[in-house]
Amino acid sequence: MKLLAINLIKLVDVMSSTLSPLQPVLSVAGRIYVSWVFFASGLTKIADWESTLFLFEYEYQVPLLNFVLAAYLATIAELLAPVLLFFGFASRLSAIVLGVVNVVAVISLEEIAPAALYGHVIWGLILLHVTFWGAGKLSGDHLLRKQLTNFLPARQA
Repeated sequence: MKLLAINLIKLVDVMSSTLSPLQPVLSVAGRIYVSWVFFASGLTKIADWESTLFLFEYEYQVPLLNFVLAAYLATIAELLAPVLLFFGFASRLSAIVLGVVNVVAVISLEEIAPAALYGHVIWGLILLHVTFWGAGKLSGDHLLRKQLTNFLPARQA
């Protein structure tokens, strides 16, 4: 039994050391995917603004906001936050903004198809990952932090 436990621990260590270097790449892939989904939605909104206003007035039931304000806020958020998230700048803030847009999109529809809901859940989980763990080593945030660390003098204890 002890030998089995030792071999299992060794296997987990090998898997961890093999897979851990891929984490930054997978983080970028998740950021790119979610960024594209929201940015494409923003492009659709500006492509036919009259339809966008119609949908916000009659189809979407955005709580607490006038439909025109809701349309502008959603469009701006869907065009700006994905660009920041894509490059990993202000990634946690961008993920939170898109997370709010995601949640409001789900609660604003009276009926949502199960496949569409699953998409929103996946996007939400990726955004939560970025919110809690950051954008990773392949991001503007990481580069900026690295540059600031090199630029600023070390703190004295």
